Amino acid sequence: MYDDDDRVEPELYQMPERRPQMPAPEQQPITPPVTEADLDTPVEPYLSIDTPLDSHDDYLADPLNVDNLNTDLSHVEATLNDTEMFAGEQAGQAGQGGQGGQSLAAPQRELPVDELVDCIIPIALEVAVRGEKLLPGVQNLRHVGNKTVNFVGRTTEGEWEPIGHGSSYNALLAGVQLANRNNGLNELEYSELIVRLREFTDAIGAEPEIPDMIDVMKTAQALHQFVMDHDVQLGVNVRSNGAPWNVTTLLAALTRQGFDRRTDGHLVMQDGEGEVLFSMSTNVTGAAETTDRLTLLLDVPRVGPARDGYGAMIACARSLAMRLGGTVVDDSDQLLSDAALSDIAEQVGAFYSAMESAEIPAGSKRAMRLFS
Repeated sequence: MYDDDDRVEPELYQMPERRPQMPAPEQQPITPPVTEADLDTPVEPYLSIDTPLDSHDDYLADPLNVDNLNTDLSHVEATLNDTEMFAGEQAGQAGQGGQGGQSLAAPQRELPVDELVDCIIPIALEVAVRGEKLLPGVQNLRHVGNKTVNFVGRTTEGEWEPIGHGSSYNALLAGVQLANRNNGLNELEYSELIVRLREFTDAIGAEPEIPDMIDVMKTAQALHQFVMDHDVQLGVNVRSNGAPWNVTTLLAALTRQGFDRRTDGHLVMQDGEGEVLFSMSTNVTGAAETTDRLTLLLDVPRVGPARDGYGAMIACARSLAMRLGGTVVDDSDQLLSDAALSDIAEQVGAFYSAMESAEIPAGSKRAMRLFS
């Protein structure tokens, strides 16, 4: 079996020292028009605002639905642990080379095929084949439908690696992704894969060991159910307390403050490693001149807990509220107090624990593939 992905999550940018909270004014002052100079003035991004507490009666008790995250993936695990998935490998012989020393045992290092994310198809070669001969067929079979297909090969030295120039391979593994956010691998996609895979293997004198379609479909459906159950995108809003903000001025200033504007019009905040922490929308079309609401969105399963995407997003929302004269609210326009935000932070932590228990940690390569 493969080693689990030991990706080290990049650290969040250096957090400034927190300062004491200032008492809230008794009356809300009239908000002057926002200028670029206002947003360019250095402000501690992690300074908290002092908002009045409320009863939270309007908030969902469990917005992340943490209590229902224990999706049963036993069928997936049973299928993936089936030693017959690998030609020549006998139960209890993993890591020992099998009988005759030529079993197609699972690779032992990080590779583009994954026993949990992919349906793995062993391919036995009659003789060793050079990577240069394999690459045209491999590159021609990268997708079926919206599912990715990857290949790895076992070199004549016994090491598994992605197919490349300069090496000879005596065994191959093909892996087709079982599920993503759109759907699970379906019968049409799997049938297309088998037809095209046989064309490739016939051309190189190889024989694929095709898993039963019914079993593959069950595994794909179970994994897609897991994806749907854990597909959480958490948002907060900053609502103007006064006049709407000028979009052109706002976008220019936000870009200088570290947001990256994408072609779809969304702004994203990245960490020091260039990975997206959260995104922002102005909630208006390109032709609009003003907006009275900004929405910040965290794609929870794609941002690992070590990067504290939730903390960074809330800190940004609070900072924007202070600078722009706004209030942090939920999608129902209800005030999000410090206590409510702390409650949600605890639920985010429970969500991360649930994904970790399922061996699909948030922000890992497995999660990035599934939640795409």
